[in-house]
Amino acid sequence: MASNATATLTSLLRGSTIEDHEEVLKAANAVLKSSKINPEALHTRVVALLKLDRFNDALRALDDGGDKLAETCVLEKAYALYKTGQLAEAEKLVQGANTRGLKHVAAQVAYRAEKFEDAARLYKELSSGAMAIEGEENDLRINSSAADAQLEWQGNGDKVETSRKKPSREDLEAFETSYNAACGCIARGDLGAGSVLLKRARDLCEALDELSDEEKRAEVLPIMVQQAFVFTKLGKLEEAEVLQKMINIADVPEPPSRVIAQNNALAATTHTDNPFMTQRIFDSVPNLSHTEKHFEHQASILQRNRYTIDLQAQKYPGVSKSTSSAILKSPSPTISPYISSLSVLNAAAHAKSETGKASLKSILPLLEKRPNDVGLILVVVQLYLLINNPGPAISLLETFFRRLEESTTPADQDVRYAPGLVALIISLYRLSGRKSPIKTEFRKAASYWRKKSKPSLSLLRAAGTSLLESSNPEELSAAGEIFSSLRSQDPNDRTAIAGYVASYATSDFSKVSFNLDKLTPISRLISGIDAAALEEAGVPTLPAPSALTSKKRSLDEKDKEKPVPVKKKKISKSKMPKDFEEGKRMDPERWLPLRDRSTYRPKGKKGKKKAMEMTQGGVVKEEESLELAGGAGTVKVEKAGGPGGAGKAKKKKGKK
Repeated sequence: MASNATATLTSLLRGSTIEDHEEVLKAANAVLKSSKINPEALHTRVVALLKLDRFNDALRALDDGGDKLAETCVLEKAYALYKTGQLAEAEKLVQGANTRGLKHVAAQVAYRAEKFEDAARLYKELSSGAMAIEGEENDLRINSSAADAQLEWQGNGDKVETSRKKPSREDLEAFETSYNAACGCIARGDLGAGSVLLKRARDLCEALDELSDEEKRAEVLPIMVQQAFVFTKLGKLEEAEVLQKMINIADVPEPPSRVIAQNNALAATTHTDNPFMTQRIFDSVPNLSHTEKHFEHQASILQRNRYTIDLQAQKYPGVSKSTSSAILKSPSPTISPYISSLSVLNAAAHAKSETGKASLKSILPLLEKRPNDVGLILVVVQLYLLINNPGPAISLLETFFRRLEESTTPADQDVRYAPGLVALIISLYRLSGRKSPIKTEFRKAASYWRKKSKPSLSLLRAAGTSLLESSNPEELSAAGEIFSSLRSQDPNDRTAIAGYVASYATSDFSKVSFNLDKLTPISRLISGIDAAALEEAGVPTLPAPSALTSKKRSLDEKDKEKPVPVKKKKISKSKMPKDFEEGKRMDPERWLPLRDRSTYRPKGKKGKKKAMEMTQGGVVKEEESLELAGGAGTVKVEKAGGPGGAGKAKKKKGKK
């Protein structure tokens, strides 16, 4: 019986195809029922389980087979561990791999573990050797381009070979390589080229005859999701919305891609006014298993978007608590983009999404508790700039830098001279018109990065260019040293060569004379310049920086301003007079008491007499001065009135 089962297994293995793995597994199990230690049957069962994507069952079969089977099936076990998400165990198993199959698995493990530099190196080693099977070259090109794209997304684009950054003709022949090349362009910020390559990838995929309609749809959907993302980033919201309507998110085959598609659809939507409904849609995506988790840069973006939706729903205490927990667990200071973005969200939660001076009152107390929080410092700097007050922003950054310079921790020094922070302080100096601190800052940053094994080339170029503007021999010498170090990194760097020549041209020309042939001739540089026209045009003057202009307006400006028309207030009917007529001029004295109005005429004799004595509308009394006898002085008496006047005495009536 055992011999018959073994013969059946042997015949199946000889004539096996990709469609009969179930038959192979049944035959292997039949052999193992009668011979539990049959090495060929044990190995066959493991391979069949892997072919059927039953990776956990394959690992159990390897454990049941003993040490001898484990020694034989190193490749199979490493692949099963990789597919079940046990990346640490798989990495240990393939460490120092010397066979081609194990190198393939090692590269896939490194890619999934986000060690893209190791993955790119392994794929390069495999591409340099002879191809073992048909189609391996195409697979290697696809996988290596994917590793390059992930390096760009990770922010390590400098580790990608310059020759591989520009898509080659071979990359445009398959939709997978076109898609990976597009992802690399998008990660570098070249959205226009990325959009063209995505369209190329979609057209190539839809034109394939080897795939069924369902398979084409499964491959095209992720490309369309990426296209919608690019259109949104380019501001082409109408095109993005049209694409989103064509995408049925439930049809996206891979759960991680489905989550990203849902997130991008919400980001591209412009008419959602209910944050609670947005939150419900965002949470409607399925939960991912540990084998389907997103890469770190993807997960961080999704988490930030979740916090943003919570802020729109006014869940300020929850966002504050969650972000504070993550911030306090991370090292401080740090220039991690994810932690810095959490600091921004934390500040927004404390300020309850307010801006301006009101938000500063809520955020400045946080800065006292977390003085080394880079993200929080950037928020405060931005708020000061929004209210046109760069002075406190500069003081805040300078205090932070001095505190880091006093530290002896290497990580603190990396934060101190981070290119982004150096660029920020220099931009603030330029905004305020302060030129001398710029060169000092550049010199200190360049001195630090020149000692590093992997210096920041962009910062060194900027520092050298800034120092070249000086006529000080010491600063020119420092610029020469910077450009010399840049040349050691890339001998063909024309910018570094030109800077090196400019640094020593006035002090030691013999040192740079042999480099002149590597530069563009001066006659070619000035061939299109009209010197006479430039002289006639004169020297332009630049306006003063906006930060230094006075906030007060001159009297001339105030005089030139047109009066702002005052909007007439509508008077309610209850306050309108009974005899009011539209267009009739109202009495200006209507608010005065009756006795104070010019039209007032008192009734009765006493009233008339009193009115006559008033200065307004009454008769002014005339007085005359009479001298007293004997020179005793003068006295004023009322002048007697005329006949019938008020001064005429009336005859008293008597009794009859």
